[in-house]
Amino acid sequence: MKVLAINSSPRGGGQSKTEMMLTPLVEGMRDAGAEVDVVNLREKKIKNCIGCFTCWTKTPGECVHKDDMTNELFPRWLESDLAVYASPLYHYTMNAEMKAFVERTLPILEPFFEKFDNRTVHPLRQDPPAAVVLSVAGFIEMSVFDQFKSYVNFLFGRHMRLWAEIYRPAAETLSNIKDKKEEVLAATFYAGRELVDSKQISTNTLDRIQQPIIDFNTFAKLGNLFWKTCIAEGVTPKEFREKKLVPRPDSLESFMLLLPYGLNSKAAGERKVHLQFNFSGEVLGSCYFLIENGKIGVKEGRTKNPEIIIETPFETWMDIMTGKADGQQMFMEQKYRVEGDLELMIRLFESKTDDN
Repeated sequence: MKVLAINSSPRGGGQSKTEMMLTPLVEGMRDAGAEVDVVNLREKKIKNCIGCFTCWTKTPGECVHKDDMTNELFPRWLESDLAVYASPLYHYTMNAEMKAFVERTLPILEPFFEKFDNRTVHPLRQDPPAAVVLSVAGFIEMSVFDQFKSYVNFLFGRHMRLWAEIYRPAAETLSNIKDKKEEVLAATFYAGRELVDSKQISTNTLDRIQQPIIDFNTFAKLGNLFWKTCIAEGVTPKEFREKKLVPRPDSLESFMLLLPYGLNSKAAGERKVHLQFNFSGEVLGSCYFLIENGKIGVKEGRTKNPEIIIETPFETWMDIMTGKADGQQMFMEQKYRVEGDLELMIRLFESKTDDN
């Protein structure tokens, strides 16, 4: 099987969630024996269709534009058995780069009129490749893809050529939840194998790919903290990640939501560890984290006999947490106090970068 995987994400360098999902799909296809070429449209020059219909009249089947679409991509597309259309969701449908690619496939049609499935269509000059569509979105509901689904089913559904649709909501969030990310990407790899073997993706595999990973309240609170921090720091999301910034909690509740993403749960080993925080200053309150078997739970209040107790002004710890202050230096200056297993505490707060 010859596959052309078309990636229309404008983002590269590990920033693209479309690419995050497309990569294991392609790897699964190759593992099943398919020949797969990946094209990043951001690297190509594709002019917009100008509606001149030269490809229907003067040069049937050939576009008037002489660019990467005419000279390279359109011929490769025609030669493929399957095309994978991978696009981030922009304004509830495919982005402009992918839409330009799709529009420039117009030369495959003849200008005449006929009926198909009770609607008017143009006949095909030759059979196009079968289609698989893949899209990612930041919002958490599957319904965010409804308009995209409607369009691609109308476009590619003719003659049963749409083999599969893969939609991953909450894609930005998924990239920060290691265990869920691994599970989803493993299922996406398996989907690639299934497509080559059977021209479809099983319901079970799709359910694993598209599984819910976060509730709205948690999603909204964490997301809003992220954007508030970007605005406060004057950075774009890309710059936020490049500078390794951390969203700054502004309440006990938001701290309880965010800290588990920064704790190195592996440091606890086989121990059951209670990590107690008692805050003073602008935000008063207490909470504790239970770390056990690689999982982290959190509750408001105090726990009995914690292994570690951190007594600190809220703003002091937020400065440490977001890199505005050096934790060791602040400890030496007695800006906060630690009781219990100090060595374990240090390990718990070691960077998780290597694990991710």
